[in-house]
Amino acid sequence: MANHEEVIVPLLPLRGLLVYPTMVLHLDVGRDRSVQALEKAMVDNHLIFLTTQKDLSVDMPEEEDLYQVGTLTKVKQMLKLPNGTIRVLIEGLKRAEIIEYIDEPNYFLVRLKTYEDQETIDSEDQALMRTMLEYFEQYIKVSKKISAETYSSVSDIEEPGRMADIIASHLPLKLKEKQDILELIEVKDRMNRVIEIIHNEKEVLSLEKKIGQRVKKSMERTQKEYYLREQMKAIQKELGDKDGKSGEVAELTEKIEQIGMPEHVKQAALKELDRYEKVPSSSAESAVIRNYIDWLISLPWSNATEDDINIEKAERILNQDHFGLEKVKERVIEYLAVQKLTNSLKGPILCLAGPPGVGKTSLARSIATSLNRHFVRVSLGGVRDESEIRGHRRTYVGAMPGRIIQGMKKAGTINPVFLLDEIDKMSGDFRGDPSAAMLEVLDPEQNHNFSDHYIEETYDLSKVMFIATANDLGTIPGPLRDRMEIISIAGYTELEKLHIAKDHLLPKQIKEHGLTKAQLQIRDEGILHIIRYYTREAGVRGLERKLAGICRKTAKIIVSGEKKKVIVTEQNLEDFLGKKMFHYGQAELEDQVGVATGLAYTTVGGDTLQIEVSLSSGKGKLVLTGKLGDVMKESAQAAFSYIRSKATELGIDPDFHEKYDIHIHVPEGAVPKDGPSAGITMATALVSALTGKPIRKEVGMTGEITLRGRVLPIGGLKEKTLSAHRAGLTKIICPKENEKDLDDIPESVREELEFVLVSHVDEVLRHALKSEGQE
Repeated sequence: MANHEEVIVPLLPLRGLLVYPTMVLHLDVGRDRSVQALEKAMVDNHLIFLTTQKDLSVDMPEEEDLYQVGTLTKVKQMLKLPNGTIRVLIEGLKRAEIIEYIDEPNYFLVRLKTYEDQETIDSEDQALMRTMLEYFEQYIKVSKKISAETYSSVSDIEEPGRMADIIASHLPLKLKEKQDILELIEVKDRMNRVIEIIHNEKEVLSLEKKIGQRVKKSMERTQKEYYLREQMKAIQKELGDKDGKSGEVAELTEKIEQIGMPEHVKQAALKELDRYEKVPSSSAESAVIRNYIDWLISLPWSNATEDDINIEKAERILNQDHFGLEKVKERVIEYLAVQKLTNSLKGPILCLAGPPGVGKTSLARSIATSLNRHFVRVSLGGVRDESEIRGHRRTYVGAMPGRIIQGMKKAGTINPVFLLDEIDKMSGDFRGDPSAAMLEVLDPEQNHNFSDHYIEETYDLSKVMFIATANDLGTIPGPLRDRMEIISIAGYTELEKLHIAKDHLLPKQIKEHGLTKAQLQIRDEGILHIIRYYTREAGVRGLERKLAGICRKTAKIIVSGEKKKVIVTEQNLEDFLGKKMFHYGQAELEDQVGVATGLAYTTVGGDTLQIEVSLSSGKGKLVLTGKLGDVMKESAQAAFSYIRSKATELGIDPDFHEKYDIHIHVPEGAVPKDGPSAGITMATALVSALTGKPIRKEVGMTGEITLRGRVLPIGGLKEKTLSAHRAGLTKIICPKENEKDLDDIPESVREELEFVLVSHVDEVLRHALKSEGQE
């Protein structure tokens, strides 16, 4: 500073305001002490000192509440307003600093040291002035809050200190920052400080601008999307789509959240839903995505029925619905018992194997009832395409999930009883092998992660109780059969059929034909006659059809008014069903030479098979007829070779093969026959024909033969025994190694039959052939 002087003047505290030297502005003064300070100034020399309060909230400031440095000003004009306040016009003169407060009770009176800016300007001052002015110009361009006229007036100022003060007064600074500039007495320091502040403000403004532009773009995009959505809603409303996709998407989102999907499935569903919202409704892809989302929502992911594990109740339901079938019922009860103890058992894979009509499908339905689970049935008969099981990929037109997923949707729960009907009727072709696709479904170690090509996300099948049915296990591939627990259901005995007819079939048919029990009665012997002479089957379908025939005839009699009540007995049965279709006890009526009764196992249960041998002059030619398979032909060759090797011991001419042609025939030549169980039957018929000894008419036999005469075990003993019992045979010859299978035969049948267990053909001949003089 070039010079300074001391003055004594009144002090006017300012609240939220700061005055620089050379500034001219209006002030409104209202506080008592301030008014008195003004009046004192007007009386003296119109000079008053303005300084700023440190804290705006203080109403009556003291010495410590005021800054020491302020501005000495001149009161140019004073006007009293109606509300009591005084408006003054003041002009800033120079910087001043309080030296001391002079004791005055009504207002502040202070001794000041005043400062004046230097008058000489050097080159550094000029450089600083130019820089400050250039920065200020750039700031005005970025800010756009300060007019161009302000810049023009500032650029005309020649004093550097005054220029710094004027620029500082136009900057949006906090009061403390403005006070700091006021307290800078040195002009160079003041200019450097103002340059620094302008630079910082420019940086802040450029950042604000960038942020503003970014926000603007975001807002524009949001507004554009909003506008387009509103347009779309309006268009959809005009087209008749009331809420458009937005309402639909909101509804689908809520369903996806509530359905209880696993997290990975939920994310996939929401992702597809987002795609669906963006794809136009007219697009073909929109329908594909919507269909996929509908499938995901309609599948059960967590909804399960609670198992009603009551062993007695389950046993009662199974016994009510089915007579016999003890093994299957026992297996279901075992499953229930373990489930009750563990409460977390994987669903078993049961396969009910047996001839048609024995109740496999209805048994599965009863199992579902006893478990209190939903029941769903899928027929696999004729399925050739792998995608029928695994589904089609979504890229194909008309793609759909496979039958397993379709069945789960139909079931509506994750733990139904799932019936795979006719699993042996699947067959592979160029489209793939569906039985290979079933491996994953029926493997308890894999089916918790079953993958359907359409659904794509893994689905848990581990809680499902799968029950498969099959007529012929031989057509099921080994790996698939290995994954299932096979439960064989043989045919029913006569007694079981009688109970089934009385307790289930007849009441059902009477109801279906609009009759009552009082209008139609069928005596037990009448039902037995139907079983023996009008049906020949392992199951009861044929029996049910015959009962339905009787009901139709009865309905006609009652409607025509001939009778009010019909009683069917064995005497009048032919009036309803016509002549007998079968001969009960198809066993021969008398002992015959060269005719042996074999027991066979077919897909419809057991059956008896007559094997005939005739001799004619020739040279040992062996002729086989009756549409025999390779295995039966080999059995005949083995029997023939064995007899040739033992001819002398058996009492046969050793040269018989040079004298006779031998013809072996199995009647019903149009029916294909095959299987490894006719060896001993053929051997017996051959020996009988060659020795002339008759074969006992009551004997049936089954077993394979070796070249040394050993008898090998066979399968299907229970079914074969039941057919023998139906045919009226009383003695069954079977391999000794099949002794374990005798327990499977119903006790009522076992009691009526004599079983002869043999290990060599000699024993077979001893029991089957009738020696001379024997009765």
